[in-house]
Amino acid sequence: MIRFTSQTNFKLKEARLYRAWIKEVILKESFDLGELNFLFCDDPHIHKLNLEFLKHDTFTDILTFDSSLGKTVNGDICISVDRVRENAKEQQVTFYNELSRVLVHGVLHLCGYNDSSEAEKAVMRSKENEYLFQFFSE
Repeated sequence: MIRFTSQTNFKLKEARLYRAWIKEVILKESFDLGELNFLFCDDPHIHKLNLEFLKHDTFTDILTFDSSLGKTVNGDICISVDRVRENAKEQQVTFYNELSRVLVHGVLHLCGYNDSSEAEKAVMRSKENEYLFQFFSE
């Protein structure tokens, strides 16, 4: 099950399509879908979570909390709508393009991908682009 909730007034358009896409990504990565919760929030909320759970005094676009069991993806993904808007402007892409990248980024973390090193970041970015192409070309 995939849930989208919001701590702000943001509402995800076409949530049904996003659910289907995310489920497909998980299946293509050879995992099963358990319970996946996405929380859309603002900068102050994600900053508070970042401080509390990671001890990072920075803003971020996404925090992924993994509670997967074996090959079943479970987790909570918090996304700052404020950061996504800013990143979209900086990257000169649409808000929904950047939001989709962040969504799949969190899902890929739950599927075992990391982005600590430059090599890992390159693999992660390649996977993000692969799934974004799939989503936006359908």
